Amino acid sequence: MPNVITELDDGNPMTAPMAAPSQAPTYPTAPSTLADLGVPDVLIEDLILQRLVLDGRSSVTRMAAATALSVGIVDAAVDTLRQRMYLEIQGMDGRDYILAPTDKGKTEALSRGAACTYAGAAPVSLEHYTAMVEAQKGRSPITPATLGEAFADLVIAPGFLDDLGPALVSKGAVFLYGPPGTGKTSLAERMIKMYKDPILVPRAVEFDNQIITVFDPSLHEPVAPQPSGIDPRWVLCNRPCVIVGGELTNKQLELERDVSTGVYRAPLQMKANNGIFVIDDFGRQRMTPEEILNRWIVPLSRSVDFLTLAYGTSFTIPFDAKVVFSTNMRPDQLGDDAFARRIPNKVFVGSIDDGAFDQILAAVCKAMSISCNQEAANYMRALIRDQTEADLRPYYPMDFAKTLTAICDYEGRPKVMDRGAIDRVANIYFTKNDDAGVWDTQAAVAA
Repeated sequence: MPNVITELDDGNPMTAPMAAPSQAPTYPTAPSTLADLGVPDVLIEDLILQRLVLDGRSSVTRMAAATALSVGIVDAAVDTLRQRMYLEIQGMDGRDYILAPTDKGKTEALSRGAACTYAGAAPVSLEHYTAMVEAQKGRSPITPATLGEAFADLVIAPGFLDDLGPALVSKGAVFLYGPPGTGKTSLAERMIKMYKDPILVPRAVEFDNQIITVFDPSLHEPVAPQPSGIDPRWVLCNRPCVIVGGELTNKQLELERDVSTGVYRAPLQMKANNGIFVIDDFGRQRMTPEEILNRWIVPLSRSVDFLTLAYGTSFTIPFDAKVVFSTNMRPDQLGDDAFARRIPNKVFVGSIDDGAFDQILAAVCKAMSISCNQEAANYMRALIRDQTEADLRPYYPMDFAKTLTAICDYEGRPKVMDRGAIDRVANIYFTKNDDAGVWDTQAAVAA
């Protein structure tokens, strides 16, 4: 059965703003005392001292903004650092104290900086982070209606969502497999649209006096504007969809310490918490499929992951990401029966039929202001089948439309998808075998 899809533009489907929750949620407010932070006092003092040395001169208000702390907490830490003669007050700016490090403070910051020079937003405790991830587990129901809405911009065969829905509802990973170019990646990246509620992502997490940065602007999309009065150590974001491909390495799944700063970067699965983690082109990584699955056995079954600091101390973090494996390879090519049992939710994504192809072509041409009729669709399908000896794939209409647009822009003529134009596109899109004189497809477009 054909099941597949195409997208009508080059935009990232994850950039569209999500709908606000139906009820106004309550967000954590900034703690007012050091004890309320849940992290060691000395870590906050180090943070303020490092920031002050970095800035050279600051004020209590500016320091509070730079470290995502309340003025009261900064005041308390400044008082302690002043008693130790690590900083001095150089005057007032209105009611705001002007701060500067002393020579003793600079020496102390340099000494402490040998271990860590972090000077950003104050971290939240691992305990608070764990509780927040648990509280933010996906609450939106997954039903035929919500799935239909999430994939409304795609052409999907009847009945396909009835296979996908139970796989998403059940515990464990989802395995999307099928030929190249059938839309597996487009399916995976749109799954996050099932969830309408945003989540809180910490800028950093503290464990054993170590800093682990979590918020990543390349993966997390903040909601604008941020709620008034929210604890600035947290960022309200749309649920994340982290997608990695053949470049995935084991290093990206573990804590990575920056030797120059002493700060740890959270692994990808931690950044994907409360969202979706897509491993595209599964089976093409340097890690074998068995190695990847062995890494995920405990997280997928127990909803916790184990991380290890550079000096050997291990700890657990919550694991609440829906893992989606997407591959062009057959399941039996990736491992044995035991391998297949570890991922019970396997959904086949196949080629498309004539009706779906024509529907995609019509939608693409309309979106790109290209004139096209049924005769052109019939001719394009016949040409593709003749030249590729393969089933129809949903990427052909978009590829042909883009190439036709470039040709028409170059030659200065109207955008009309007729037989002549299709032949012109094929002359560029396909390569010719000099020996046999027949068309050979370009390298297959990965799903």
